[in-house]
Amino acid sequence: MIGIINYGAGNIRSVSNALNRLSVPHFISSDYTKLNQADKLIFPGVGEARSAMDALNRAGLTEWLKEVSVPFLGICLGMQLLFDHTTERATGCLGVVSGTNERFNNNNTQLKVPHMGWNQVRLNGDNPLFSGMRTGEYFYFVHSYYAPIVQATIGTTEYDVQFTSAIQQKNYYGVQFHPEKSSTAGLKLLKNFIDVC
Repeated sequence: MIGIINYGAGNIRSVSNALNRLSVPHFISSDYTKLNQADKLIFPGVGEARSAMDALNRAGLTEWLKEVSVPFLGICLGMQLLFDHTTERATGCLGVVSGTNERFNNNNTQLKVPHMGWNQVRLNGDNPLFSGMRTGEYFYFVHSYYAPIVQATIGTTEYDVQFTSAIQQKNYYGVQFHPEKSSTAGLKLLKNFIDVC
């Protein structure tokens, strides 16, 4: 059973709809005692980092998230919050992965921020999250801040700079893009997380 973490800052409905298309049993909760019963966890996120961290603190989820032992997938902001820090309102995050998220360069007048639309993910070797998928696959992105290239990086994307678009740190996986909005490739990735990771 998949648990979707509801902390008031996630794209819950789209993720739930994607799991329904895959016929995957799941539940949505903000109660970590219930979420502890899940075989795997999905941590969706949209919006602003400080507000999201405040919501996690209010829900009593912050420390629990750092100790999760089952396979865990952070999506978009849900991936960024796994890092130490973000320059978005100078916000401290969960610290599962070392590094600081930065904003795309607004001084580049040719660069549209947020980075929004389809872009390629280049894979750093084999990883079960991308099992059966080729490097250069297109996924759908919407974000203004990006994660640095770190030891946990398993996929990268180019948009003015090269940034991390997928990570794995032990049982924690994360993707900057939205698999639930990425058509066939996104559903394949979610199925890989559920079946293989």
